[in-house]
Amino acid sequence: MTRSRDFAQVDVFTSVPYQGNPVAVVLDADGMTDEEMAAFARWTNLSETTFVLPARETGADYRLRIFTTRGELPFAGHPTLGSAHAWLEAGGRQWGVDIVQECEVGLVRIRRDGSRLAFAAPPLRRSGPVDEVTSGHVAAALGLDLSDLRDLAWVDNGPGWLGVLLADGDTVRRVTPDYSVMGEHDLKLGVVGLWDAESAQGKAGIAAEVRAFIPGEGAPEDPVTGSLNAGLAQWLVPLGVLPGTYVAGQGWALQRDGRVHVEQDGADIWVGGSAVTCIRGTVEA
Repeated sequence: MTRSRDFAQVDVFTSVPYQGNPVAVVLDADGMTDEEMAAFARWTNLSETTFVLPARETGADYRLRIFTTRGELPFAGHPTLGSAHAWLEAGGRQWGVDIVQECEVGLVRIRRDGSRLAFAAPPLRRSGPVDEVTSGHVAAALGLDLSDLRDLAWVDNGPGWLGVLLADGDTVRRVTPDYSVMGEHDLKLGVVGLWDAESAQGKAGIAAEVRAFIPGEGAPEDPVTGSLNAGLAQWLVPLGVLPGTYVAGQGWALQRDGRVHVEQDGADIWVGGSAVTCIRGTVEA
């Protein structure tokens, strides 16, 4: 039996509606089956749909389940921030200093950073170098030569990301992906390039350009991606490629204007951004 449930659709990594990445949030999803959640996520046809449930683990404020149109994810960044935003707007109150979200990767801390929310990047499930054969597949999938790939590494915190460092932000914007190659080799690629301080983006305070390619997930290029930016920071900040505090831009190719704020604080990498609710009401689910 379905019933009315509070619902919000939140645009994440933007303070301007319809310029970021939307997530559908079903609040008070207690009692929904796995099949009902999956069906609802397919119906929204967004990159992710989330379901807020009572916490099961001590110390958590709520439990979050995250679904794409193909299945469940153990973690994702913009759904985490968008769901926390919706939960707070619906009257949610955390027990401690930080909001604590329970999901399949464990407990994820979320803090208020002025007008923004930020999550502490969870540990990578897979990290390290990429083998030569896979590197060749990556180059082919991005329409580039192997020599164009400055560095590669696994930066998987749940969705399966493989990170690719390119020469600069312009190179990132010029990438023409071949989704058939990505699909054939089950690749989810995140590309990043730094902007020169004298570029228009550099003068605007944007240090890096990011794109995320996710064939088979409904929308083959993700507009703005928290989990990928978290993994890229965990890879490139310790190497000194990216500074400890920076802003990444994402979404240009999709006519979006996302901003991802990254800050290293001790051993933690915090990934944050603004969020704005675009739809608020109830759904039958």
